[in-house]
Amino acid sequence: MAAAMKVYENYNLPASLPSNRSKVHVKVSLSNQMAYVMEGNKPLLVMPVTVGKSSSPTPRGNFRINAKTHRYRANTHGYAIKGDQVHGVKLKNKPAGWGFKGTPMPYWCSFKTGYGFHTGWMKPFPASGGCLRMHKNVAPKFFRLVSVGTPISISGSQPEDATIGRNIPRPPDASPFPGNPDKMMALTDDFFTQHQAPTYTN
Repeated sequence: MAAAMKVYENYNLPASLPSNRSKVHVKVSLSNQMAYVMEGNKPLLVMPVTVGKSSSPTPRGNFRINAKTHRYRANTHGYAIKGDQVHGVKLKNKPAGWGFKGTPMPYWCSFKTGYGFHTGWMKPFPASGGCLRMHKNVAPKFFRLVSVGTPISISGSQPEDATIGRNIPRPPDASPFPGNPDKMMALTDDFFTQHQAPTYTN
């Protein structure tokens, strides 16, 4: 598992900066679990995403990025805190008298109420609550490429699946990896900066 974790930690993908941000749009293929950040017909970033599981599917349709927040925390699930005690919990189940801190979701880019792109553990099968998870080293690049108002098209497949989306390397399955310590996730902001410094190609 240590070797797989090293590969996961070092995973990254190339990205290019747009010359005209108004022409940037994003296409998501749920079947290929791939997102295509395009400037017109030019790919700026092609990245795998972990999509919603069958019980909590990623919404399909046409949307726009409506908010961007690097240090975003969930408002429905996270950690109950009392003194030096911390444990994962949904907000509705938080014990009386305990504090609450939402799960960190770095590089949050919302496209519908309760749904967005964000850093998260990557898995090669539908596994999220409906959001689109990005690898931590790629998420800052996506965050920079899109703007509030950037169009998002999410469907079962995209034409790019047969071309630029065919041979994109994917990170190892994060399922066997140990999760981050609850206290680190709840009591510090460390998770928001646990990524490689983003670089861009021309």
